[in-house]
Amino acid sequence: MAERLNSDILYDFSEKRNLISHCRMSIFGSLGFAQEDLCHKPLIGIVNSFTDINPGHMHLDKLAEAVKEGILQAGGAAVQFNTPAPCDATSCGLEPMKYILPQRDLIADSIEMMVRCNSFDGLVFLSSCDKIVPGQLMAAARLNLPAIFVTGGPSLPAMFFATKDKASQQDPTEQFIATGNPDLIPTIYGCHGGGAGACSGFGTANTMQAMAEALGLTLPGCSTVLAVDPEKTRYARASGRRIVQMVHEQLTPEKILTKETFENAICVHTAMAGSTNAVIHLCAIAHELGIDIGVSDFERLGKGLPCVCGVVPSGHHSHLDLHRAGGIPALEKRIADYLHKATLTVSGSSLADILDKAKICDEEVIRPLNNPFYEGGGLAILRGNLAPDSAVIKASAVNPEMRLHTGPAKVFNSEVEARVGINEGKIEHGDVIVIRYEGPKGGPGMREMLMITKYLVYSGKADDVALVTDGRFSGFTAGPAVGHVCPEAADGGPIALVEDGDIITIDIVNRTLTLHVSDEVLAERKKNWVPLKRELSGYLKRYSETVTAAAEGAWLK
Repeated sequence: MAERLNSDILYDFSEKRNLISHCRMSIFGSLGFAQEDLCHKPLIGIVNSFTDINPGHMHLDKLAEAVKEGILQAGGAAVQFNTPAPCDATSCGLEPMKYILPQRDLIADSIEMMVRCNSFDGLVFLSSCDKIVPGQLMAAARLNLPAIFVTGGPSLPAMFFATKDKASQQDPTEQFIATGNPDLIPTIYGCHGGGAGACSGFGTANTMQAMAEALGLTLPGCSTVLAVDPEKTRYARASGRRIVQMVHEQLTPEKILTKETFENAICVHTAMAGSTNAVIHLCAIAHELGIDIGVSDFERLGKGLPCVCGVVPSGHHSHLDLHRAGGIPALEKRIADYLHKATLTVSGSSLADILDKAKICDEEVIRPLNNPFYEGGGLAILRGNLAPDSAVIKASAVNPEMRLHTGPAKVFNSEVEARVGINEGKIEHGDVIVIRYEGPKGGPGMREMLMITKYLVYSGKADDVALVTDGRFSGFTAGPAVGHVCPEAADGGPIALVEDGDIITIDIVNRTLTLHVSDEVLAERKKNWVPLKRELSGYLKRYSETVTAAAEGAWLK
């Protein structure tokens, strides 16, 4: 019996479907397809997030052409559609940042709509940045068609991060803030911009590209190949060929994305000190498959597993250094004893097969387990009476002297209020800044607080001032910045009850976040608590009404 494809409906001219097939064929004819271009060939949807307003995605149109070539070489047919791809950096510190996390679920929904309305046999996903990659991963898991990812790759290291001795260069932004010298503005443009690709380092963009590979959904080694490297084009073409084979094999995401696969990804994330945002994203992707992954899994799997990869901001290496050291397969080889090696990947090979071929080419970039960058792992999950359900911090990016910190609270009800407070000199050395009502529901949208941490750097208080919030942080955030506090303020969590002057202790070693206020006093404050209400409309209103807690993955009900 001949293989049955979803796209066979295009040329099923039986009496029952005659009219429908004629109509569908006429549409494809208008697109320039002849019958022989489609007949009994796997129809592959190329899901592209190309846009020329986001450097992480501005090269994906060219990669899509290479993917299409590969599909045609393998005997398939290809059509392309696009998804949104706003850049976090252009929204940072502004009201539009409220839309950045919500776009993830909107992207997943939009892909579902396009795929369900068409007869695709398989999908190739192209994306690079923070919420776009996880949005596409959620869609792939939800749709369960044969799927492969071509990550856009990191950019060339920006000048500031290009030397191994980061201290040898001063960030020109810091110089500009300190001096106000307008001559530094061109330097800022040239220093921080690495051209096409995601920001070089383990921000959320490259973290989630690495997670796509760790989940087995890219060809081995794909995620760390630079956007401008011709090797990326070769990966794109090879992925196009491979998706056609995957359709014939019926290799779907549910066969790849198992509980064990997610546990592998969490271990890789811990060892590389990836972005804290990966916690909510991996939880949300697993939810699409009905797999129970939560912050407790990050706690459990992170115990005893050190951070062995010191890419910015946890170390001084760039993503280019990591790629030259062997990329994600080499990192996985280093922590092989912690991984489930029988898991399957889109290559058709098991993780064990990939590890057999992997080589660690630089032991300074990917260190031995007995000589790590940080023994405690990249991520720490904190709990306590200030965060009963959990909070998250990138432990590897905190100076040793701030891994235990106690100080008085300075409370703000929004990121904007906190920024004004810092500029007005309201923050003193030793303080703990508390920013609340910035959670998924209360923000809404769970904004990143990167600008706040930068303001602390520029004000000279980054070394001894901590930050606690129910919002998020950029993957590039360093220092004692605790995010994802749950329950959030909008849900009446303890963070809503903190007052100026309350003493807070952040203890990363013991994984605790403590508000030194008695239960009785907190109970009394709760009686008088009035939730902060924001005037909402449109998508943010719908999002606020349906989003789950950060500890669950902030997915929509």
